[in-house]
Amino acid sequence: MKLVLLLLLTSDPNGVLRLGPKVPARVERVVTLAPSLTDAVLRLGAGKTLVGVSRFDEDPAVAGLQRVGGFVDPSVETVVALKPQLVIAQKSPGNRQAVEKIAELGISVLALPMTTVRDVTEAITEIGASLGAAEKARELVAGIEEARARVRAEAKARKTAAPRVMLIYGFKPLVVAGPGSFADELLADVGAVNVAGKAPSAYPVFSLERAVALQPDVVIDCSDSSDGRDETRELIRKPRWVQPRSRALLQPGPALGSGLLELAAAVHAAP
Repeated sequence: MKLVLLLLLTSDPNGVLRLGPKVPARVERVVTLAPSLTDAVLRLGAGKTLVGVSRFDEDPAVAGLQRVGGFVDPSVETVVALKPQLVIAQKSPGNRQAVEKIAELGISVLALPMTTVRDVTEAITEIGASLGAAEKARELVAGIEEARARVRAEAKARKTAAPRVMLIYGFKPLVVAGPGSFADELLADVGAVNVAGKAPSAYPVFSLERAVALQPDVVIDCSDSSDGRDETRELIRKPRWVQPRSRALLQPGPALGSGLLELAAAVHAAP
């Protein structure tokens, strides 16, 4: 069985993994393993194909669907029981074993990197191609690119100094947006300096002391957990704190364009 998997596994230069049998020409049953991927399927107009989603999905459109576990711990048994024709996963070492097992059991798997903005737009394109929604995918990608062009032009026209920004994803531990992440790219788009731009990874873990020493002007709080927030805010008092209204900066997907506009407004809001 493992030999069969290896023969059927293909990879694109952009990091996309296709495992298991070839995706059927007409896909009617889909399982997604991350909210951003669910959002992509919904915005592509293919919501009726969804039969299972992750336990982190909160969109009312999928409220009644079977939960299949989390991003790094999907239940293989639950996924297989839903008899999907396609499983769409966010590529990660943490879920690799599970998605390979799903493919071994004869289900097509599309594993997509979602670290950079390019990853996100290529993921939308890949999902659109798989679900017969290529034209809609092109529209969604164009919307993201148009938002970036608009925000970059506005940033170029500003005469004020670039604000120093820290974007936080979690507090215990303190995880921030580092170089190579889509958030780092979006901060550059809005004309901000990412204070974690020289960190060693895309999502580095910082000590509170290091965060204070970086002296941000603005903190963008994208954490979906309040655990540790008050302690962090107590120590990092000087910056202006902002909590985005949407989850677009936490869950990269088709909403990235609107998330970018929200980020620009937050970063450049009057004190």
